[in-house]
Amino acid sequence: MAYQQASAAPLSSKNCIPSEIFRRPVTYHPTIWGDHFLTYTSDLTEISSHEEEQLEKQKEEVRKLLDATEDDSVHKMEMIDAIQRLGVGYHFEKEIDNYLQYILHHQIATIGKLGNDLHKVALRFLLLRQNGYYVSSDVFNDFKDHTGKFAESLISDVKGTLTLYEAAHFGLNGEDILDEALEFCSTHLKSIVGYVSNSLATQINEALNMPLHKSLNRLEARKFMSIYQQEEDHSEILLKFAKLDFNLLQKMHQKELRGITRWWKDLDFANKLPFARDRVVECYFWILSVYLEPQYSLARRILTKVIAMTSVIDDIYDVYGAFDDLQLFTDAIQRWELCALETLPPYMRICYQALLDVYAEIEDDMEILGTSYRVHYAKEEMKKLARAYFEEAKWLYTTSYLPNMEEYMKVTLISGAYMMLATTSLVGMESLVTKETFEWVSNEPLIVRASSVICRLMDDMVGYGIESKFTAVECYMNENDALKEEAFGEFRKQVEKAWKDINEECIHPTAVPVSVLMRILNLSRVINLLYSEEDGYNNSKTKAKDIIISVLVEPIS
Repeated sequence: MAYQQASAAPLSSKNCIPSEIFRRPVTYHPTIWGDHFLTYTSDLTEISSHEEEQLEKQKEEVRKLLDATEDDSVHKMEMIDAIQRLGVGYHFEKEIDNYLQYILHHQIATIGKLGNDLHKVALRFLLLRQNGYYVSSDVFNDFKDHTGKFAESLISDVKGTLTLYEAAHFGLNGEDILDEALEFCSTHLKSIVGYVSNSLATQINEALNMPLHKSLNRLEARKFMSIYQQEEDHSEILLKFAKLDFNLLQKMHQKELRGITRWWKDLDFANKLPFARDRVVECYFWILSVYLEPQYSLARRILTKVIAMTSVIDDIYDVYGAFDDLQLFTDAIQRWELCALETLPPYMRICYQALLDVYAEIEDDMEILGTSYRVHYAKEEMKKLARAYFEEAKWLYTTSYLPNMEEYMKVTLISGAYMMLATTSLVGMESLVTKETFEWVSNEPLIVRASSVICRLMDDMVGYGIESKFTAVECYMNENDALKEEAFGEFRKQVEKAWKDINEECIHPTAVPVSVLMRILNLSRVINLLYSEEDGYNNSKTKAKDIIISVLVEPIS
């Protein structure tokens, strides 16, 4: 398969880009946000002492409500479920974990009380699996008929079917019953959605579009508030607290994004490197989805700057850089020395200097915290990423070589950048992340590889026919003499397998602290959202815009 390079029109010297260069004909739309987030001045994002007091007061009210609810009641399970869906579970981690251990250790008595109520059995299963506790999927055998299939009588139990649908997404490899449950529930929920109340129809459509397990915390919280407040037995105390918490977190995130936007604007890449994607707001949203909690402010700043720089570097390799320049750029990143600037053409110097500055800032932060060793791991992953980018460039620029799937995936699981992001996501985290944790994550454990598979294949499916380079789709079609639909079918199977791998890695006991695994799980969730059906990063005018507005712009009333 041959690929043509298109000659670029000369660019003005003020952009620091040579006028004679070959690049691929790719044009990205400019940022849709402009200076919007610079308008969030301190008087708008400042959290007052009164607001902090109100949050603590309401939090204590929710805690009392939770403590007063009988452990053996289904209402307790539904309250825990609501707390997590409303995005305030991080306030009650100890209480939730104690309760889940209670129902796990009293599982025989608990199951007996649940009887044959599908909603109750599925909700118990969902809560335990969602929080990393193993519970056998055999509990759902009781809902099959004499033919070994899920009983058709379950169709009338809409609430139970919906809960089973959500629970089935926490399946492990080999749990065929959950695969069957997922197919059964999906089919019947689609068939009844037009015959139920508007509120329930909304809930069903939301679940079918994006199941709970694959949802982003902030987005799920925003959507679930409107659903929860329509439930007859909802708690006004909990709902009021969730709304206040959402709005105060939003203020904090707006303040952080203002600082990130100022940093990006000062770099002036929009003018100096106009071929590159200007997506710093989307990058911040990406990383906000990895960790939303207040204690991760430093981690968000670090990872947002790294992913924003990675996006520009990716565009240099994929869109603009001449092959000889890319060799120089790759060598410079491997050296990681200021003197390497002298070897680079002007447009690459701009990016390389900014890259060094970002990591120097990280080093300063880590030195203060006494964790300077972490930066070494982050740099090594960036070096590995650059080498993978260059391998891709060699396929295209030197021989137009179309690799087989094994060759392709070996390189592109790295060039998808999720291995680098997984490692770098730990740099700004708390002290429970140790050197051993970094050794673990940098050695490509199963959960990191699975997350990278989801990233790579979903990216390639939405990019097929649009990307200026070949994707896994072309490689698979060429190697297997297959049609596009066959390639997509195979990749969807591999993505689902990867989700099950992630589920297995999150079951206790885990190789590393659960908070570490959550970063990798959340990275998978972001890619699943942004690259579902369309590329929401490259074309951020579509669903990405609406999502960002709902999470970062509009407060909840």
